[in-house]
Amino acid sequence: MSLLRTKTIEQSIADTDEPEYQLKKRLTALDLTVFGIGVIIGAGIFTLTGRAAQAYAGPSIALSFVLAAICCGLAALCYAEFSSTVPVSGSAYTFSYFSLGEIFAWIIGWDLLLELMLGASVVAQGWSTYAALFLEQIGLGWPDAIGPDSSVNLLAMLLVIVLTILATIGIKESLRVNLALVAVKLFVVLFVIVAGLFYVKGSNLTPFIPDSVPSESGEVSITTPLFQALFGFTPSTFGVMGLVSGASLVFFAFIGFDVVATTAEEAKNPQRDLPRGIIGSLAICTVLYVLVCIVITGMVNYKDINGEAALAEAFRSVGRPGFATLISAGAVAGLTTVVLTLMIGAARVVFAMSRDHLVPAKLGKTHPKFGTPYRLTLGIGLLVALVAGLTPIGKLEEMVNIGTLAAFTMVAIAVPLLRRRRPDIERSFRVPGNPVVPILAALICIYLMLNLSLETWLRFAIWMAIGFALYAVYGYRKSRVGREEQTGEITRA
Repeated sequence: MSLLRTKTIEQSIADTDEPEYQLKKRLTALDLTVFGIGVIIGAGIFTLTGRAAQAYAGPSIALSFVLAAICCGLAALCYAEFSSTVPVSGSAYTFSYFSLGEIFAWIIGWDLLLELMLGASVVAQGWSTYAALFLEQIGLGWPDAIGPDSSVNLLAMLLVIVLTILATIGIKESLRVNLALVAVKLFVVLFVIVAGLFYVKGSNLTPFIPDSVPSESGEVSITTPLFQALFGFTPSTFGVMGLVSGASLVFFAFIGFDVVATTAEEAKNPQRDLPRGIIGSLAICTVLYVLVCIVITGMVNYKDINGEAALAEAFRSVGRPGFATLISAGAVAGLTTVVLTLMIGAARVVFAMSRDHLVPAKLGKTHPKFGTPYRLTLGIGLLVALVAGLTPIGKLEEMVNIGTLAAFTMVAIAVPLLRRRRPDIERSFRVPGNPVVPILAALICIYLMLNLSLETWLRFAIWMAIGFALYAVYGYRKSRVGREEQTGEITRA
């Protein structure tokens, strides 16, 4: 049996009709767009903007977001073609299975699990910081012994537990809550942009791209971007290289649109609505990100930005503590939707893997009443709660980024390959400029990966080694496609 055995598109679609693994088709284009906005607007604005501006790019962090958005936009076109053509749960995992082969599907599924679960844990910790700040601002407070900076972050754990219960009850119910919170979040973001414009100082935006600054030692270290280490550049921040490194970091802020693709199986009209949801949410959020970056770096000199709560502290610094309270409330609402969406996405990816028996099949069975993969949702919620509450992972956003970029690269490569192998398939949405656009998307993703630190690459290598070991011990032997291929029930695509 080959590691490159594939699952046919027809079989992927047929699997969605199995009663034990059937998801309810309840989502509209509006639901999908809100779903995307709900996860995209959050971590990038409320936690990463200030940190990346202060440490990497200064005011040019706005251009970092543009560069990351261009990369995501090209990848989004690829996702839109796949998800509308084959509306099956699993996102890049499913796309890779029928276009590249099982081993690549496993790699991407393992990557996505890293991206979504760790992402939810990181954002839950960011949420707890804003929640504690908000409680303090309204006079209630929260005990430091179980707060964001303690060894047991109870706030983050409580959030994840509540959202796990909500996600288990149903996708539509989750999105009703998501819609309300997204409305609050958009109001706060627009408020930041409009109110902040009155406090922008031109001197804070000059120079827009600060001069490059060599690292303190001037030598390669574990935190040096891989690109600089490979090609002999003097390790540095700011300047053009800092702008690119900033893009590699804030890429974390755009991971939402690919989560939309994980819900393809639950869309009422996936051929029409998925491209709208994916591309629409990305476009709206990019504009808002750039405007917020300009406002924040214009209000406060990038060297003085508070990296943990940049928006709230920016208004506090100009004598508007009331505005800071409002922003903290918006951040609490905003980051809530991010954690919810990421956990739903993680459950849908592992659901697809369980249906293919690459992980135990019993895990993926749906609840007879709720129509959700309840065992997976509860299990993932428990893991996210433990990691968010007990692990100091605040510096691991780059781990999420490298997993996401790897998945984007695979999806981009798969588009021209599937066009050649299966030209007969009806595609309601087609990537323009094939194969140039998909290849360009893959190259940009690889370049951004190279601008992540050596430390991140080392951790990623360890994560992938664990994944390959699990596949060798369980997935390869239990694979449904492999077993049916042996009996002649499935032919290679």
